[in-house]
Amino acid sequence: MTALTDLQQPTQLKHRPSRDSLIYQVWGQGPSARYDELAAQFRPVFEKIQASANEREKNRILPFEQLQWLKDAGFTRLRLPKAYNGFDATIPELFALLIELAQADANLPQALRVHFGFTEDLLLSANEGFKALWLARIGNGETVGSAWSEGGKESIDQFSTRLSRQSDGAAVLNGQKYYTTGSLYAEWIDVGITDLDGNSASILIPRGAAGVSVLDDWNGFGQVLTASGTAVFENVQINPADVLPDDSRFKYSAAFYQLIQLSIIAGLTRAAAYDLSALVEKRSRNYSHANSALVRHDPQILQVAGKIRGAAYTSAAIIEKNAQALQRAYEAAFASSEALESDQNAIAELEIAQSQTIITDLALNASTIMFDALGASATDKNLALDRYWRNIRTLASHNPRIYKDRIAGDFSVNGTLPPYQWRIGQA
Repeated sequence: MTALTDLQQPTQLKHRPSRDSLIYQVWGQGPSARYDELAAQFRPVFEKIQASANEREKNRILPFEQLQWLKDAGFTRLRLPKAYNGFDATIPELFALLIELAQADANLPQALRVHFGFTEDLLLSANEGFKALWLARIGNGETVGSAWSEGGKESIDQFSTRLSRQSDGAAVLNGQKYYTTGSLYAEWIDVGITDLDGNSASILIPRGAAGVSVLDDWNGFGQVLTASGTAVFENVQINPADVLPDDSRFKYSAAFYQLIQLSIIAGLTRAAAYDLSALVEKRSRNYSHANSALVRHDPQILQVAGKIRGAAYTSAAIIEKNAQALQRAYEAAFASSEALESDQNAIAELEIAQSQTIITDLALNASTIMFDALGASATDKNLALDRYWRNIRTLASHNPRIYKDRIAGDFSVNGTLPPYQWRIGQA
């Protein structure tokens, strides 16, 4: 019988890769063979954005300049065909890049959330004239912001922001919106309206049009630079031909918009992992009852760092799986099969509903336990480490996860399909 001492020992590789050389690879292989080549075009911009993110957060400096960098690099054109200065990015490629951008600054992907949703509308539009016009505009760097939700006592069933006709017959838009994320930075605003016939619809309005006011009065404790405040429309003249019926919008929108929020949460968790590791590595102060002289060698501290990194990795892996479901829903829209499209839309919605609580639980826990690996000095406002919990908590409060758990459970038990779209207001 062979003695244990005689067992062959594993051969040590002579090459020892450095941490920096594996900085992107350890998050897993990208969603496509070309992903690293695609991402390489934007990573220098992400790094430039990240360099001043903390300063902007502390001093409420709105990221107009940083969004322009993204436009100049072509980030806002990712999903466009190459004929319109785009990159023909798949949905999984888009979401992987949104995670990387969120790691740099979580405000920016949220500010572009509706822009990327509107891009999906264009890619699937059957109106060739509308499609060509707007692909050209976005291909030239123009972006679209959001103005759908209405705060206060507005109805859950109908927008109070509506079209009407003046005495001279001209159609005008009047109303007020809240949660107008990204509109302050955009050239166009996608406005949810009640049309002239009393139906729910939407219309795109130039942000600089007469009668349009966009205010930076977002008062949430997280995602403070998304410009998610108020937009006011006072007798804004419009062309009724520009109204977009609800049934003309892309059908997997609820799942798509939710996954953007989850991608931002994943990016924040990844950024927290890096920030914590850097602080632990250089920390010299320690406790008398610690496990080692240097904090960076303390196994309990390393366990916390590893758990946060695992939360970031797992979240991104789930999001890639979700993004594959959205890609199938997108492709099904071209298949001339209403049943197939309906099935793929429902599957995407359910996959993302099943993921929401898992990802948010991982991220909220990670943003809390990071303080266990540091001392009381980690609460210094100059470090702004609280922004991770604040931002994740704010993002996780959109479309409450308790309802997504119920929807997933209702399907599991009763076969009930998820609702097509979400609205909020007075019941």
